[in-house]
This record gives sequence, structure tokens and C-alpha cells, in this order.
Amino acid sequence: MSFANVLWEVSEGVATLTLNRPKQLNALDAATLAEIGQALDLARAQPEDVRALIVTGAGEKAFVAGADIAAMSRLGPGEAREFASLGHRTMAALEALPIVTIAAVNGFALGGGCELAMACDLVYASEKARFGQPEVNLGLVPGWGGTQRLTRRVGPMRAKEMACSGELYDAAQARAMGLVLEVLPPEALLEHARAKARVIASRGPRAVALVKRLVQQGADLPLPAALDLERTSFAGLFGSPEATEGMAAFLEKRPAKFPGRG
Repeated sequence: MSFANVLWEVSEGVATLTLNRPKQLNALDAATLAEIGQALDLARAQPEDVRALIVTGAGEKAFVAGADIAAMSRLGPGEAREFASLGHRTMAALEALPIVTIAAVNGFALGGGCELAMACDLVYASEKARFGQPEVNLGLVPGWGGTQRLTRRVGPMRAKEMACSGELYDAAQARAMGLVLEVLPPEALLEHARAKARVIASRGPRAVALVKRLVQQGADLPLPAALDLERTSFAGLFGSPEATEGMAAFLEKRPAKFPGRG
């Protein structure tokens, strides 16, 4: 499948989704959001080939500079709700993938770009990266989960500061507040993300999917219920082809050859 606004590449079990509108600083319009959704469908449909996903931006300036303001300026309230719903569906689809997703933030991640990064499981950033939810500068609020995912990542007080001031934060500040895992030189960012993705892609795909689900669902449950969910998932893997192969490989001192996600 070919796309107009995104690039799609698969190698060694890792897919790379590159937002490819560098002249617009990779801003997200409806067409680009739809293409992201189509690419995520590809990832879901290729359990043998795609075991981890990297999301990044084309060019040196931006990961995603935000939603396409020129397109938004023409929207009425009803159209704006549809646009917000499309963004929410895209972020939710990314978050729900049964593989680990990694944002390699190479430049500006503002508004919808920050929201896209937060919908990924892991976030690594270039030293040139800048993060922010500057919608208030337009007289708007974040529309694709920014107030909610940001609160869960950095806490209510910091989320209010970011979203109410509209200020930008550099990569080191983003790391200090828990929005970013590691900050790297620009030339090392993508290879670092790929190396981490290859490690994850080599692990048991069903176990990885369950870990992701347990962390996501357990965070919103009382601890006893979350622990019960973990216990049930742990027991349910025993006797599966994946667990059988993994434990046999360990005992035989050889690399495991895990089946696909199925």
C-alpha cells in the first residue's frame, strides 16, 4: 500500500511510520490521520512481520508540529467535532496496537504532535526536540487527548502548567517531567529507537502484548483487581506455544524462536 503523506517500512520485525509532510512540519490534517490509521491496520494485519512500531517525522525540524491550522481555521463546530473524533480514533488505534510503539521525536512535537507521541508506549527524543500543548495560543484546548494523556504522564499540576501556558519545553525538561525516557544526539535517535524496537521484537509477542495491556488497564484499576488481572494473564500463558518455546529455549541454552502474534 502506498501513501501520500506517510512512509511505511518494515525490517527485522520493526515497522517505521514516518510522517512525511516536511514543508508543513508534518502537521496532521484529516488525510494524514486517515493514512496513519491505514498504516496501523497494516501493522495489525502482519503479526509475523511487525512486532514493534516506530513513529517519527521526516526532515530535521519537526516530529509533528501539530494539527494543520490552515485546515482547522475553516472548520465550524460540527466539523471540528468530527476532526477531533478522527484524531481520537487515530490515537486510540495507536495505543491499542498489540505491539510496543516507540515515538522517535526528532524536532517539534506540539499540540497534535505531542498527543501522537503520548499515544505511543515509549518516547525517545533528540536534543533538538521541543514539546508543548500550545492550543491556548489559538484560543483552543487540546483536542486529541492532550489534557488526559498528559495528566497521566506528568501529573495534574504540570499538565495544567503546560496546557494553560502554551509554553514549549526542551527535551531535557520533558525527560525530567517523565514525558521522555531518554534524550539523544539527533544523529543517534533513530538507531537507538530501532535497536530498542529490535530487542522488543525478539521477545515473546503474546507476552509483550499482555504486558502492555496489563500496564494500561491496571493503571486505572484498584490494586487488588489489577493484581488479579496479572495473575490470570500469567497463568493463561502456560501451555501456550510461546511459553513452551521460551522455557525450552532457556533450558536448552539457545535463542528462542517465538511464533507470530497470531
